[in-house]
Amino acid sequence: MIAAGRDLLKQWSPTLPTSDKPRYVEIADAIRTDIEGGLLKPGDRLPPQRGVAQELGVDFSTVSRGYAEAVRRGDIESFVGRGTFVRSQTASAEPDAALEAPDPRRILEEDPMMNMPPEPDDPALVARMASGLNHVAANLVPLLRYQSVRGGAADREIARIWMQTSGLDYAADRLAITPGAHASIYAILTLLSEPGQTLFCETLTYPGIRSIASRLGLRLIGVPSDKDGLNPEALERMITEHWPAALYLNPTLQNPTTKTMPEHRRREIAEVLKRHDLQLIEDDAYRFVASEAPAPMASHLPDLAWHVAGISKCFGAGLRLAYTTVPQRAEMGEFSQALRSINVMASPLSLALLGRWIEDGTALEIQSFVRRAAAERQALAQEILCGCFVTSAPEAFNLWVELPRGTSRAEVMGRMANRQIGIMPSDAFAVLGQPGEALRVCLGGPISLAQLREDLVALRDAILRKDWLG
Repeated sequence: MIAAGRDLLKQWSPTLPTSDKPRYVEIADAIRTDIEGGLLKPGDRLPPQRGVAQELGVDFSTVSRGYAEAVRRGDIESFVGRGTFVRSQTASAEPDAALEAPDPRRILEEDPMMNMPPEPDDPALVARMASGLNHVAANLVPLLRYQSVRGGAADREIARIWMQTSGLDYAADRLAITPGAHASIYAILTLLSEPGQTLFCETLTYPGIRSIASRLGLRLIGVPSDKDGLNPEALERMITEHWPAALYLNPTLQNPTTKTMPEHRRREIAEVLKRHDLQLIEDDAYRFVASEAPAPMASHLPDLAWHVAGISKCFGAGLRLAYTTVPQRAEMGEFSQALRSINVMASPLSLALLGRWIEDGTALEIQSFVRRAAAERQALAQEILCGCFVTSAPEAFNLWVELPRGTSRAEVMGRMANRQIGIMPSDAFAVLGQPGEALRVCLGGPISLAQLREDLVALRDAILRKDWLG
């Protein structure tokens, strides 16, 4: 618990050290320095972030990231509606009671074909995650009630704070918390389209959008891409040919290619959409995983873009949550009604658990772990698959492997049958025409590093046709 402490709203401001570190890290360093020096004591309340930003002459997002970094280090903790406080040195992330033994009926039901984040294996981190369930248990009865279709005001405020740590600063009244990105996209398309209309996407795209388009009777057309992503000239030409209902894009760590669209291309695509008044569905599934991604395309299209920031790729698909920002031209009420008719509401139990993780710094620890573990697995894959044509990114959970001439995806899939590593053929991602000979290889999920190494070696041999003839 936090001590009463002193109210420092007007008494404390950080003195930033002179260094080559990013500004937000310097803010976190200053907080720790003043704690160690006794200027800040357990229970002391820190000033609001906007006031600190004005005093230092920096962006609000810089101070927000600085406070978030201090939370991650365990120096401070934040509470929606109460403020940010210096953490007691005796605070513990350990759960109050011992965890039950895992239920074998539940630990064997994962789907290895899905693109999952690496799973935490540090006992201290897992214990800290589990301690969030104490908050859920303490509020169990009200959490079993029906709640707002777009998440309660407190949960939306927590979501807004978390989004700010990743450079997203959308108005709270445009935000809805939904039961996952898939549910958001489905609801959005029920508002934007009618059966028989066309939906644009990339020529290789997320299989979920193919499924949704099929269910809604939409014709999915892939727009050609180049090394920087969707080609703006091709998009402009095809809009006048097909007049689509919307454009669907996954511009950051794109599934399946892992490519991230650079800033200049995002702006070019945004200008085309503005000229044709065409709405965008930006599936930002990996926003909270990518540490250096450009600003979302939605930031250039406040009146046209639906921004869907999923939670699954950072914290796990079992939470079934996504943060969806509705464009200014859209009616929040209509979107809420569409959501209600499909899913009723996001699970209050999941919202409470994620909210606690965000407030006590556990979310930042999970995010840091996922980034480190993904980079470690990517490095392993690059080492083993050297000589294979692989597209990847350091923080991606998968590889995109284009097979050499004479090697078919069916043959490789057959050789890799019964392996733990998740592999999907290009057929699942190609929009139209004959799929190329390529595979998506997933590196995350419950597979251990040792098993991953063994399976990657087997994959290399299958790709390079080693020992095929015995």
